Amino acid sequence: MTYQPDAPLWRDGGVPVSPRFDDPYYSLENGLAETRHTFLAGNGLPERFRDGFHIAELGFGTGLNLLAALHLWREAATPGTLRVTSFEAFPMAADDMIRAQAAFPELAGIAAELAPHWRAGVREITLPDLTFRMIAGDARETLPRWEGVADAWFLDGFSPAKNPELWGPELMEEVACHTVPGGTAATYTAAGHVRRALAAAGFEVSREPGYGRKRHMSVARRG
Repeated sequence: MTYQPDAPLWRDGGVPVSPRFDDPYYSLENGLAETRHTFLAGNGLPERFRDGFHIAELGFGTGLNLLAALHLWREAATPGTLRVTSFEAFPMAADDMIRAQAAFPELAGIAAELAPHWRAGVREITLPDLTFRMIAGDARETLPRWEGVADAWFLDGFSPAKNPELWGPELMEEVACHTVPGGTAATYTAAGHVRRALAAAGFEVSREPGYGRKRHMSVARRG
């Protein structure tokens, strides 16, 4: 199956919205603040960083999570290399990704550093402090074939009500199988069926305060 990117719609000050899922790629309030609260702090970062720390992600979107994680890695002066693997069915076109990232001046340096790679259409990036790979395709097919394991997961698909494919129990089971013992996962959603799927897969799941208008989010740790 061929996966073609959708041209996003832009609204509310330039926030990209997926026409396929009718859902914004990040918070209308502050996408960077949401990423930091949900995915970085939710996974206990930067305190857990170490050389070779591996983040895996369901839903690459605009690349904001990657930029924010690398920014935190550098800000924490973590020695060694951060590893990031992202699973994305519909990679955003380079120009749209770069436009979306431009909304966050704090990340401008990293965005400019990575922009040539997006324009070149690459799916793997190697820097002195980063090893990144995007695996394109349906995660229900690609994740079971992945040979890696992650220390932390960013579960960042579109809303479970609009993108149920990324939140089913079988896929959460695969997430667990590709998580190191003691590894974690975090997501903006507190939907009961998502929390139950994570728990059934072997995670200890808790509901935590969410970002902005979201009252709750979920964090999970594999036993």
